[in-house]
Amino acid sequence: MKTKHIQHLYRRIGFGILPSTLNKLSKKSDKAIINGVFEASKKITPLEVDTSELIAIYSGATMMDFKLDSESRKKVQKLSRKKQFELNVSWIDRLTNSPEILREKMTLFWANHFVCEDNSITYIQQFNNTLRKHALGDFRAFVNAVSKEAAMTKYLNTKQNKKQRPNENFARELMELFTLGVGHYSEEDIKESAKAFTGYSHNIQGEFVFKKRAHHDGEKTFFGKTGNFSGEDIIDIILEQKQCAKYICGKVYRYFVNDVIDESHVNAMANVFYKDYNIENLMRYMLMSNWFYDEKNIGTKIKSPIEFIVGLKTLVPIDFKNPQQLLYIQKLLGQILLKPPNVAGWKGGKSWIDSNTIVLRLKLPSLLLNNAYISIEKVGEVDAYAEVKKQFFKKNFGKRFKTEVNWNYFNAQFKNVELIDFQSHILACEVNENAKAYLQSLEIVSKKEYCVQLMSLPEYQMC
Repeated sequence: MKTKHIQHLYRRIGFGILPSTLNKLSKKSDKAIINGVFEASKKITPLEVDTSELIAIYSGATMMDFKLDSESRKKVQKLSRKKQFELNVSWIDRLTNSPEILREKMTLFWANHFVCEDNSITYIQQFNNTLRKHALGDFRAFVNAVSKEAAMTKYLNTKQNKKQRPNENFARELMELFTLGVGHYSEEDIKESAKAFTGYSHNIQGEFVFKKRAHHDGEKTFFGKTGNFSGEDIIDIILEQKQCAKYICGKVYRYFVNDVIDESHVNAMANVFYKDYNIENLMRYMLMSNWFYDEKNIGTKIKSPIEFIVGLKTLVPIDFKNPQQLLYIQKLLGQILLKPPNVAGWKGGKSWIDSNTIVLRLKLPSLLLNNAYISIEKVGEVDAYAEVKKQFFKKNFGKRFKTEVNWNYFNAQFKNVELIDFQSHILACEVNENAKAYLQSLEIVSKKEYCVQLMSLPEYQMC
């Protein structure tokens, strides 16, 4: 595999690749490289924060109705917010450092597909690890697992879905967002399938509970079939529709290949996926396809805020002395892990960039790597550049980022890389003529300074 193609592969299935790893892989065949990617991601390492303090409070509650007194309830809410923040930071660290890189990138992908949010650290952590567990597995088992997660039954009101009054929220999003896409089902299909999911609930620990007395135990007609269907039956019938395979493959293609769909490639992916709904087989087919490495697909996707942050940390390790600032950066850039904007998730693509975020993205490398200043106020939409410039460089408008940057690690990794080759390691696409002229005008003092300059170009926003 060409060096350029290995870099492209690792920018898409991960967040970049360091020179030492690139040199090792460049001696291997395409098949060996791809096999290595999947082998490294066979292991499943749950992401967990310490919740023992919360469990201790829960243990004092009445187990039948799970009632807490007012003081305990406030303490639980405060602790849960703190632990969700810790989980956010831990997830960023995992994305930066995990050897199971494809599994972790897939977990990030599925988190914006099976979108869910909950204020309970117990439930949302469990949900996050369900995404991780099934990220490369059987899609049928995946959908069933998601439908029974405590966080999801709360988020889409399945817990309130009872035979006397079916709640259609989960049934609708199951088809519209999770499996088929808009326009491939009827309102009657939603109503009938909602009945099949009645009785889905969970206990205090977040374990799935099926409440038989709340379940609609009778015939439902769904996609032209009639029977006493369960939730599992509904999912089976949905997966019988090839549209399901095509819809999922379209989302995978947009995330990993190109925002612009190539119907012939997506149809070929769907033919593979529809056979057994095995996610690993689908990903292996895509990554082994020649078109994945076409020039039109290299360096053409805008990095999400998380891809931007993790990619930067991958090249130059950064520790935040105040981890809250990492959450703050996510907020400014428009993507906070565990806090999706709505059930449809983040739109991605060009929506990541606007007049506010582009200036921030261009300044962030120097801000973080040079301990510069950043405003805590929201950037206005009028005369954005002037406002941001003022906020970034005047102390009385700014807030210092306290970071510890491991330049020794960077220098060791790039020790044998000549300056002339730096662009190919840091940028995924060619720079335009203006950027070329700018780079040529620079007096390059060190690899460190040149790295920051390259990261501050618009081209660094692409992967």
